[in-house]
Amino acid sequence: MDINKIKSRFTKLYGSGGELHTYRSPGRVNLIGEHTDYNGGRCFPCALSLGIAAAARRTGGSTVRLASENFTLRAEFDAGSVVYDADHGWANYPKGVFSEILKTGRSLSGMDILISGDLPAAAGLSSSASLELLTCVMLNDAFGLGLTTIEMIRLCQRAENLFVGVNCGIMDQFAVAMGKKDSAILLDCRSLAFEYVPLKLDGMSIVIGDTKYARGLADSKYNERRAECERAVEVLRDHLDVGCLSDVSLKDLEKYKNKFADPTILRRARHVISENARVAEAAKCLKRGDLKAFGRLMNESHFSLKDDYEVTGAHLDALSGAARKADGCLGSRMTGAGFGGSTVSVVENRAIESFIETVSAEYELATGLRPEFYVAEAADGAGRYDAREDIS
Repeated sequence: MDINKIKSRFTKLYGSGGELHTYRSPGRVNLIGEHTDYNGGRCFPCALSLGIAAAARRTGGSTVRLASENFTLRAEFDAGSVVYDADHGWANYPKGVFSEILKTGRSLSGMDILISGDLPAAAGLSSSASLELLTCVMLNDAFGLGLTTIEMIRLCQRAENLFVGVNCGIMDQFAVAMGKKDSAILLDCRSLAFEYVPLKLDGMSIVIGDTKYARGLADSKYNERRAECERAVEVLRDHLDVGCLSDVSLKDLEKYKNKFADPTILRRARHVISENARVAEAAKCLKRGDLKAFGRLMNESHFSLKDDYEVTGAHLDALSGAARKADGCLGSRMTGAGFGGSTVSVVENRAIESFIETVSAEYELATGLRPEFYVAEAADGAGRYDAREDIS
């Protein structure tokens, strides 16, 4: 998106005058490591070239006016007194950031904000975290709040947990804030220790497939899975010194599997523990350039999410299954919370066009829906983009 275009549309909507700035926040895709973040485990995301941009300026009053070119709904609220309003829909995500900043004792005042982007909503690419970090970076800059990047990450997670009511882990916000061009992030979600791992996909690309089957994260079984993992920890805590599932090895789980009265809880634990191990191995594969092994781990991850964690569903299974059979695909898996959303695949560049064509046809035949595909690159994290001519 061209900066001048978004500025022009901002002026058309809100009028001229004042100091206008532009910002951009990426989406994220998790290459492997799903539902490990809130279990204190490892994940392996990267920020995306797909993202959300905003033009914003401070005003003299206390009213915040929010508009998006991606949604018809607009919202207004008082910057000093922010409350959740179900009728405000998407606007509750930036409102949650305002609310959490106010809780720190910092002051905010009125703003005009126009948001636009090419990041699909409800596709499992963290559009909510992208919007939260976009808002936080913007407010931090506009009001000189002095928040560090880690403080913004944690603040945005609280906004989603406490204001919106989605009990997400920290991986989405971290990846959106800390993304680095041409790199993935090997992240320990408990300590927030991280390592950038170069994405050297020689002759291959990351292809994201949107099932076009939207899922509402707050209304999904996400919170139910979190509770099941906590129950698994309670079972294991009677026999091991564990704080979370990431403290447990597969060997330990096998030793104490008979202590689980509920086989469902055992399966939930097995996914998290095995996925945590897959993340570590996947990073090693990328470091040594073994993309075939990386692809196999992606496939294993999807099967674990399907069979043990039960968060894929017919649409994600159909899309990833068609992808795995397609020429040139090394591996494919669901990405995000599940229950709809997107897949991520590693595909040879020579086969991308035919991959999209054949996978689309098979998926549409199976589901009646036409998927959408994005060939994406790893990008930098959220920030102010006034100095750039292009913020796409």
